[in-house]
Amino acid sequence: MTHHRTIELRAAGTALVLGVPDRGLPHVLHWGADLPGLEGLAAAASPAAANNGVDTPAWISLLPTQGEGWRGHPGLSGHHEGRVTYPRWGRVEVVVDPLEGTGPGAGAGGGAGGQATVTAEGGGLRIRCELRMEASGLLRARNTVTNLDPDPWTLDALRVTLPLPREAEEVLDLTGRWVRERSPQRQPLSMGTRTRASRRGRSGHDAPLLLTAGSPGFGFRHGEVWGVHTAWSGDHVHLAERLPEGAGQADAVIAGGELLHPGEVRLVRGQSYSTPWVFLSWSDRGLDGMSARVHRWLRARPEHPTTPRPVVLNTWEAVYFDHDLNRLTELADTAARIGVERFVLDDGWFRGRRDDTAGLGDWTVDPHVWPDGLHPLFDRVRALGMEAGLWVEPEMVNPDSDLARAHPDWLLAPEGRLSPPSRNQQVLDLGRPEALEYVFGRLDSLVTEYRPDYLKWDHNRDLMEAVHRPTGSAGVHGQTRAVYALLDRLREHHPGLEIESCSSGGGRVDLGILARTDRVWASDNNDPLERLAIQRWTGLLLPPELVGSHVGGPESHTTGRVTALSARLLTSLMSHAGIEWDVTGCSEDELAALTSWIGLYKELRPLLHSGDPVHADPADPAEQLDGVVARDRGEAVFRYARLASSARALPGRVRLPGLGEDRRYRVTWRREAGWPSTMQQVMPEWFVKGEAVISGAVLARSGLQMPGLNPAQALLLHLREV
Repeated sequence: MTHHRTIELRAAGTALVLGVPDRGLPHVLHWGADLPGLEGLAAAASPAAANNGVDTPAWISLLPTQGEGWRGHPGLSGHHEGRVTYPRWGRVEVVVDPLEGTGPGAGAGGGAGGQATVTAEGGGLRIRCELRMEASGLLRARNTVTNLDPDPWTLDALRVTLPLPREAEEVLDLTGRWVRERSPQRQPLSMGTRTRASRRGRSGHDAPLLLTAGSPGFGFRHGEVWGVHTAWSGDHVHLAERLPEGAGQADAVIAGGELLHPGEVRLVRGQSYSTPWVFLSWSDRGLDGMSARVHRWLRARPEHPTTPRPVVLNTWEAVYFDHDLNRLTELADTAARIGVERFVLDDGWFRGRRDDTAGLGDWTVDPHVWPDGLHPLFDRVRALGMEAGLWVEPEMVNPDSDLARAHPDWLLAPEGRLSPPSRNQQVLDLGRPEALEYVFGRLDSLVTEYRPDYLKWDHNRDLMEAVHRPTGSAGVHGQTRAVYALLDRLREHHPGLEIESCSSGGGRVDLGILARTDRVWASDNNDPLERLAIQRWTGLLLPPELVGSHVGGPESHTTGRVTALSARLLTSLMSHAGIEWDVTGCSEDELAALTSWIGLYKELRPLLHSGDPVHADPADPAEQLDGVVARDRGEAVFRYARLASSARALPGRVRLPGLGEDRRYRVTWRREAGWPSTMQQVMPEWFVKGEAVISGAVLARSGLQMPGLNPAQALLLHLREV
């Protein structure tokens, strides 16, 4: 096969090079480090034929199938009324353009990103492949298929697939459960397929976030890595696959896309289906480098939050369902006194909602609890200088509700029965126009009347037996599209309204929902020891300002563990900070500590929410160091935490990553969030004095001696360039 041209999309030190053959779809010659020159690349990457394989050497195209010799998971599969086709693509067109605002030439060598669009026809189908190299070096891709045949086309799978080099020998992804989201797991990328599929109707507490393949032993600060994330809030699939014979220049691929149920997407002539955007990130600086590309792209979006992320007090763990105006007014008064900026009324405000078994779906204020509506509370909150927020869960319904009794046919469940109950809930089928209009009408009325600045949007159960009753068809795809449409419409009607994606904690964390929301709730678990891990791995995809983290009470309501206030404060500080605690019962010392901590958060949030998150690869699993370094390397904040006791008597020196090694820094121990008691009688000199001037090279390569802390203790370091 000959090439009549080569296309390069490059930005921020990364490059995607496509070979455009004389027939068939383009294929990837290189995805990784930017290349100073392309001379000889096509020849160097030219494939050989394996014994007992296909006779003609083949490449892995942008849409690999058996029609080109690929034996792995196909990029496209489906049928025309039982007629399976492996298209031979003809009329292939490739168009390369700069991204908007990048200027001439950026797409094919300008270095500021670019986009390539490939269209082709074959087998009664038209395919369109879009690839965008963003200015951060992040690659985004999407495929669209259109049926050109008189017979309907049933789509089984359409994915974005890119080849991996031989150096990708390990794969890391995340798993988890409720209150233990984002647990890492690692294994060799051996022969076979590492598949992570979600059939939950949401991203899931076990979502992989970025399924990552990399060089052996890669970590946060070292190794070459390739990651994939599907920006979709319904069922999805990610995979890394290696075959003995491979195809062409690679024997492994990484892929992502929507997981479709049987018959869920059926296209009549002229209809199209597009995959969600699939995000692909490469780095030769480990996981932090891979994440930085995603974070910088997110922060450059027009819809990314630009105002300072306000300190939140959420009422859930303070009062639960026990709503009382006097009690909540006292809570608001205390919150304002200590510096809280946003007061959010959680579950329990609507009709019949005295526990979680009833009322869900009846979105009117309970007149028995709130005879004057929510106005007295919200007016008081605003008079105190705070924003007002409100909890909703519009996608779900309790069987014990007026809505479910009036419209049992509106449930997303098989005809004649309910789906398995979860959290005392059923799912409202938003694929039904009348149900969608009802929910929008209720939300629109609430927001119009009470003018909340913020909605905490919850989603407390998986979708099981998700059947669209009018047709009997699978309903997850339609439900997800309807939720997106509902969010888009609500925000269009109410510009400036902020929305949080909560899903029984961190069950819906993906870039699809974050195109329509302003932060996620990482977990229902406020135990700081658990949260340190959850937040570290949530940061694989999201920057700190998009991740809510709240200070809970002394005893965690999910683990029962009792922890010191300083550890709880420092854990929440380095995300979008807030409080989930009845602060009216706090002592004056506790209120003083909260006030000091809020002041520190307000001081540091410009850095925390714009700098690059960095993570040390721990020499000792009993400790954890996370930080944020300013883009110009002139300032940094690091949190050092002791997770457990250690076999080591002393913690030793800890290296601080991401600093400018040619700089000098004043290292200050910030006491505003409280300070831990220590096990050691003799402290490091810098710690006793509270600060020291140290070179960036010493901090990054030799390290800083840490004091001995007890388990569940932490301290905060603030570095400024001298």
